[in-house]
Amino acid sequence: MVEVGQGAPVDIAYLNPDRPRLGIEVLTFDVLRRRMRKSVARTASRPDFHQLLLVRGGEGTAMVDFVPQHCAPRRLLHVRPGQVQRFPADPTGRLAELDAVLVLFTATFPPRLPLTTPLLDGFGPSDWTLSPGDYEALDRALAEIAAEYHTVDNRREGADADPTVQLLRQLLGAVLLRLARLPHPDPAASATAGGEVFRAFRYELERSFAATRSVQRYAVRIGYAPRTLTRACQAATGRTAKQLIDARVALEAQRLLVHTDLPVAAIGRTLGFSEPTNFGKFLVRETGHTPGGFRAHQR
Repeated sequence: MVEVGQGAPVDIAYLNPDRPRLGIEVLTFDVLRRRMRKSVARTASRPDFHQLLLVRGGEGTAMVDFVPQHCAPRRLLHVRPGQVQRFPADPTGRLAELDAVLVLFTATFPPRLPLTTPLLDGFGPSDWTLSPGDYEALDRALAEIAAEYHTVDNRREGADADPTVQLLRQLLGAVLLRLARLPHPDPAASATAGGEVFRAFRYELERSFAATRSVQRYAVRIGYAPRTLTRACQAATGRTAKQLIDARVALEAQRLLVHTDLPVAAIGRTLGFSEPTNFGKFLVRETGHTPGGFRAHQR
C-alpha cells in the first residue's frame, strides 16, 4: 500500500512496496502502523483495493462508509475498493495497537468464483464477529497465505506461471469462500434475499445511480415492472426501490464530500442535481446534515 502523508483527503492506490508486481500483500497491523504517518488515523481515505483485517488482540474503532466498526478479538473487517474508511484508532485518535493481520489485494488478483462474486463486487457484509471455530479456521487460512506470500520469488512475483503466485490466488479464493458461507450479520440482506430481480437491480444501481433516480427507468433497464422491482427490494432489505436509490446517491455524496475537495455544487452536478439547493435539501432529508455541515463534521 502506498505511504500516505498529512492532510485530507487521501486516496490510496494499491502499491506493494516489497513486491511491486504482485497483486496481494500480507502484513501485520503493527507493520502498517510503522509505515504510516500519525495523521493518517484522523484522515478519511478511499483505497482502490480490497482489505481484509482479522483482529487477534487489542481494541480500536475503525470507520467504513461512515459506520463505526469496533475492532476487537475475533472481529473481521472487509473494506472494498471505493469505500471511505478511517483506520482503527484508539480513543485519542492515534492508530490503535492491534494484534491483527491484513491481507490487501487488487480486484483482479483472486479467482472469480460464483459464490464470492457478491463479496468482491461490493454486496457482502463489511464486518463479522466470528465464532471461535470460524475464527480459528480463518486465522489458520490467513497464516498459510502469509507463509506462502513470504516465499514468492521477487524475480517472478508478477508471473502467472509462477506456481507460488497461482497458489496464493487459490488460497485467497478459499478464504473468500469461507467468508461467503459465514452467516450474514443481517439475514434479510443475504445474497438470496429478493432473488434475481434484486440482484439485477443492485448491479444496475451501481452503474447508473449518478444518471437517474427513477424507479421506472431502473425497472425498464432490468426488464421488470416497477411494482415487481419494489416488491423484490422490500423482500431483500425492507426498503423500497426508491429508498435504496436515494440511499446509494446519498452515500456517494458523503464519500465525495469527505474524500475530495470538490465544491458542493460540483458534487451535486456529478450526482445529477441541476441546482445546489436541490442537492442540499436531498442530503438533509437523507442524512440530517447539509453538505457543508457533513464535510466539516467528518473532517
